[in-house]
Amino acid sequence: MAAMDFKDYYSILGVSKTASPDEIKKAFRKLARQYHPDVNHGNKKAESRFKEVSEAYEVLSDADKRKKYDRFGQYWKQSGESYPSSTGVDMGGFDFSQYGSFDDFINELLGRFGANGPAAGRNPYSNYRPNSGTPGNFGGFSDFGFQDGGTPGTQDSEAIISLSFAEAFNGVQKSLRVGQEIIDVRIPAGAKTGSKLRVRSKGVINPLSKQRGDLYLKVELKPHSFFQFDGDNLVCEVPITPDEATLGAVIDVPTPDGNVNVKLPPGVRSGQSLRLRGKGWPTPKGGKGDQFVKVAIAPPKNLSVQEQEYYEKIRAIRTYNPRSHLQGVHL
Repeated sequence: MAAMDFKDYYSILGVSKTASPDEIKKAFRKLARQYHPDVNHGNKKAESRFKEVSEAYEVLSDADKRKKYDRFGQYWKQSGESYPSSTGVDMGGFDFSQYGSFDDFINELLGRFGANGPAAGRNPYSNYRPNSGTPGNFGGFSDFGFQDGGTPGTQDSEAIISLSFAEAFNGVQKSLRVGQEIIDVRIPAGAKTGSKLRVRSKGVINPLSKQRGDLYLKVELKPHSFFQFDGDNLVCEVPITPDEATLGAVIDVPTPDGNVNVKLPPGVRSGQSLRLRGKGWPTPKGGKGDQFVKVAIAPPKNLSVQEQEYYEKIRAIRTYNPRSHLQGVHL
């Protein structure tokens, strides 16, 4: 392979070979803004540079692609800038003998299989989706805010779809208007805020390739009055009375599948969390995660005469002092 065949994507983005994903993303965004077709109308050099920067980012932003690219470049250098398969050395599990050039390697790595292959005419800008788009009005479907890529070169599109907890937990089919077209989309059970669903060939048309890209639906969950998320776990807060906290009790706690009995151990603390295994959110691999129940001791505000009397008796005979450890605290 001639030296000019190999592209140093790190140099193209202006980052080191040890750059972090965030550093790579930051460098790409800076260069993408500089060379973007929208600010360089009719400038072929800028267009070519933008494609080059986009290709570099597509490789280096993906951990697996970056690893293969680094290994390819490593053995290309070891062999004196010649075709890697001629070195006769171990390539760490990667077989580069099938590639006749660097372009062959990159075409397969990025899913481009030649002029007549399934990715022919692939959009080089597909990774660049500015966030400057404005949610559109799509025929009264208020739960569907659409944002296109914002550029003539963008092929894939993004949209935000808002779901209730019940819809996301059980899965739901939505009818959405995209332009003049109404599409039916099935959201699988277990979607969370940040989940993405790919709808093939429902994006915008790339004016360069004349091909229609994909539509990516990004899920946002509407707030729920009881359930919340902490990472992948479902969490909730349940009030308990002072006597339940002191003596222990069995209480009813709502879960997505209905109420369950939860046993409170004697002496449970306010703020302590109890795990309900398998009672949480559906997971991608099947089954369900956990639900955590945070207990909060809620003293009564309106006591009956008898309750007042008994609480005063308890205070009079109480031996436990939860603040005894504070007596030695000083500056």
